[in-house]
Amino acid sequence: MAGAIVKVLLLGPLNAIAVWAAVILAGERQFLLLALLVAGCGLIDYVFLARRAYPWRYLIPGLFFMAVMVVYPLCYTVLVAFTNYGTGHILSKDLAIQHYTSRYVLKEDLPQYAAAIFRNDAARFAVLLTDSAGKRFVGVKDKVVPLEDAGLELKPVDEDGDGVPDRIGDYMAVPTLAVFQYLTDLQKLEFQSGAGDNVLKMRTPDTFATYVPEFRYDKDLDALVDVESETVYYARNGSFVADSGETLDTGYKASVGWRNFKSLVRNPQISGPFLRVFVWTFVWAALSVLTTFSLGLLLAVLLNDVKMKFRTLYRVALVLPYAMPAFISALIWRGLLNTEVGLVNSVLKSVIGVGVPWLQDPFWAKVALILVNLWLGFPYMMLVCLGALQSIPHELYEASTVDGASGWQQFWRITLPLLLVSVAPLLISSFAFNFNNFSVVYLVTRGRPAIPGAQTPAGATDILISYTYRLAFESAAGTDYGLASAVTIIIFLIVGTLSWINFRFTGALEEVRENA
Repeated sequence: MAGAIVKVLLLGPLNAIAVWAAVILAGERQFLLLALLVAGCGLIDYVFLARRAYPWRYLIPGLFFMAVMVVYPLCYTVLVAFTNYGTGHILSKDLAIQHYTSRYVLKEDLPQYAAAIFRNDAARFAVLLTDSAGKRFVGVKDKVVPLEDAGLELKPVDEDGDGVPDRIGDYMAVPTLAVFQYLTDLQKLEFQSGAGDNVLKMRTPDTFATYVPEFRYDKDLDALVDVESETVYYARNGSFVADSGETLDTGYKASVGWRNFKSLVRNPQISGPFLRVFVWTFVWAALSVLTTFSLGLLLAVLLNDVKMKFRTLYRVALVLPYAMPAFISALIWRGLLNTEVGLVNSVLKSVIGVGVPWLQDPFWAKVALILVNLWLGFPYMMLVCLGALQSIPHELYEASTVDGASGWQQFWRITLPLLLVSVAPLLISSFAFNFNNFSVVYLVTRGRPAIPGAQTPAGATDILISYTYRLAFESAAGTDYGLASAVTIIIFLIVGTLSWINFRFTGALEEVRENA
């Protein structure tokens, strides 16, 4: 009984929130999300109330967070990759049309009016309009009427006899200086004026002028028409395009099929830089693993020698780079490699007389990245190799010494093969990690220097993950989430393949270990 009460107390608020959200989703016509909400809430209720579903109570929380944190972002990324979503294509089509049809332009040849502002206790405004002939009108509740036809409820009152009404009905005159505090609200006022869609809007604090719509939407043509020039902008693939090729700035989110993926292959201004980034990503990951593993293995072999004195001290000193946060070390190295005031160039200039453009030249920027990553990564490899070396039986070295094997022969025939049995899966994992090592690349070089002629924000030291980030957030032409999502899918496929290889390779190495 107590358990049932606890379930009701926990599930009750959850269902109440679900009902509230369902009403909102239904009102917004978000039927897919509504169906998911109902199905999810019903599933949770069934799992926690039905005895037959008892085992699922331990799986549902994990499955829920996996769906929210993994499955949904993955599916949404795939969906965005086939759209033009980005700067200029954020709105839905209906909102984009509304954006243009709600724009007005001033017509200098149509009437303008001197304006006096009035405001009532309900914070609503009325405007007394006077044309060039001295005729007065009242603008109130979205329409303009002649003052003499306004009715008793809008009868003007001039208590001080200066010819200017002090109030109109229950609307009190707003002093000239006080008008400025209401400018934001006054600029939103629109009064229908005459036939058509012409409106009166504030031009200056004491002037209202006639404005006309800049565009109208033709449903039959599915196009926006410039009211003044009669230019027709057809809705095509997320943009409004005229027959002349002119495109309006603001488009709408639309499906573009495989266009983003094709651009990575066919558009020279995109495919060229992308190919350079793609190749460098593999080179970067391979060199990062090779350099860190080589140095880590060398130090591990040296520190594994029982004859070496102060081994503990050396180990502690060599682990320090690994103990410091990587982002702090990367920023420090960026300062040290500064061309003008960096310590590294200061030393080089004092020794050889010249400095190195570490962060400006594409080649040296890549060298700088490899060196910084070597500093950050070799302690990990050293620790891994030290642990693996401890597992190699010492009897193998004794037997090889008896057989006359030299130190190099022992290393190549005994140490390295047996070491790789334990370390190879970690090397593959390290390759996958460095393949997406965003922090070092972005913090040290920002992906720069830029690749000349690139249409996208691609840099000589960009890897795919930093290139994706800059596509999404740093493009000079604005964000391009669609193209960034396409690159993200490629990264996912590559990393997924590496993970699959890792699992397969791990199994093969286990067979080698069993047969050793």
